[in-house]
Amino acid sequence: MAVEKAKKAVKKTKQPVRLYAKGVILGYKGSKSNSYASCTLLKIDGVRTKEDTQFYLGKRVAYVYQAKKEVKNSKFRVMWGKVRRSHGNSGTVRARFAKNIPPKAFGAPCRIMLYPSSI
Repeated sequence: MAVEKAKKAVKKTKQPVRLYAKGVILGYKGSKSNSYASCTLLKIDGVRTKEDTQFYLGKRVAYVYQAKKEVKNSKFRVMWGKVRRSHGNSGTVRARFAKNIPPKAFGAPCRIMLYPSSI
């Protein structure tokens, strides 16, 4: 009996859990004749209204990219930022990164971490 239970427990495989929300970097905030590189616009998957963005305010954002040169045995690098406020009525948010996001990253995926929690 105990052997059968052990076999069943071994067969169960857990699915990996994603601990972040997916998003896309849209570009810099801008006006008619200006663009503000210190303020980046993000589109978060599944967020369609200004009210939905309230949950994500203050959350950390990670832009993960790959570089040619290996540093600390990894070619992956991360730029960290924070969701500051909503932008418009369609669920876009503004974020500020420690270093300004390069224009090469426009349209690239980013990760909106589910911390720090405000619940």
